[in-house]
Amino acid sequence: MNITVSPPNTIRGELITPSDKSISHRSVIFNSISKGISNISNFSDGDDCISTLEVLKKLGVKITQSNQNNSGLSLRIEGIGENLFPNNNLELNAGNSGTTIRLMSGILASKSNGYTLTGDISLCSRPMERITSPLNLMGANINSTNGFPPLYFSEKKQILKGIQYSMPISSAQVKSAVILAALNAKSDTAITQPSLSRDHSERMLTSMGAKIKLINNLIHVKPSSLSSIDLEIPGDISSASYWIVAGLIHKNAELTIKNVGVNPSRIGILNVLKRMKANFSLTNNKIIGNEPVADINVSSSELIGTTIEGDEIPLLIDEIPIICIAASLAQGQTLIKDANELRVKESDRLESISNVLSKLNVKHINNNDGILIFGSKKLSGGTHKTFGDHRIAMSIGIAGLVSEDSINIKNAEVASISYKDFWSHLKMISEQ
Repeated sequence: MNITVSPPNTIRGELITPSDKSISHRSVIFNSISKGISNISNFSDGDDCISTLEVLKKLGVKITQSNQNNSGLSLRIEGIGENLFPNNNLELNAGNSGTTIRLMSGILASKSNGYTLTGDISLCSRPMERITSPLNLMGANINSTNGFPPLYFSEKKQILKGIQYSMPISSAQVKSAVILAALNAKSDTAITQPSLSRDHSERMLTSMGAKIKLINNLIHVKPSSLSSIDLEIPGDISSASYWIVAGLIHKNAELTIKNVGVNPSRIGILNVLKRMKANFSLTNNKIIGNEPVADINVSSSELIGTTIEGDEIPLLIDEIPIICIAASLAQGQTLIKDANELRVKESDRLESISNVLSKLNVKHINNNDGILIFGSKKLSGGTHKTFGDHRIAMSIGIAGLVSEDSINIKNAEVASISYKDFWSHLKMISEQ
């Protein structure tokens, strides 16, 4: 599917973004291995989260679902507790979802029964030794294909032991996989992360009874059993980031994004945009399911360049492509560094966004670990590839709202991986 985006005179409206993917994944995975029955509302219907749902159903978890009036789903989950999954010797397809394959690896490490975890071509090109290495140190028996999926789990139930593990990189997915395995180990586990990353797993698991203690960058996990909890999933700030940037870079814009999760470990983009002199505010603040939630109000801004590096990178890793679009129209230079992780996402995102910037006629330098962008006063139109990457596709779409000429986006349907209604929402705020 090709989409053409033309710059509108104004941008106005209120939006409800898709449910938070990170919290949605965790809500169904954690409740599936908990004791009791849970009800989840506003579960994400994006392709990645549906992959998680289908994997758990195939394993034999009893999950019933119904559609809500908005884009979310309602789920009823009967947890298996500390038992093994009912079905064994299965090939489980995680689709395009790195969260699915990595978090499920942490669970299957101790609930083996001969499973194979695989995914689409893109997922099977992403490195998995970062999770198989610590899990095998704990006593799991996971083999891979030269460090890439498919992942093969032993038919024999493994007895895991606790370890002291220093993570080479900060990654919420890797951290979560080790925590999940540690809950079923026979002794305590200590995980040291080089910098803080998203803490949705720690928040949710603690509320379910997990014995997790956090001391700065150290996570101490005791073997624990979980009890099911009901959850309402907030809006995804990664999805909201596209509208936040749209409202800032368009010359005549006012937008409100409703009910967005503003977990401190997820608002790195807001901290960066604040440094860039963005006009935004948080209103209607509340706590839902141990997660802070607010409405985000944005309006046209004159942005300035900044530097994004070090410990800040893991807190906004998914938002860097859309930040690059904002930086393209900011005064001065924006330097992004220490972002090597972007090279092993759904695409090599540094290379992909560099290609986009080149077609927009934005001067930049693509470095090994990041990108240096020289702000411009205008963006060119043209035809763009999405590289099979939903975040690149949506970033190009936002650029089209402020480009001099229309932008044509090839294979735009890839946005549905995380945001099924993205293109209709873009049209909605553009037509006044």
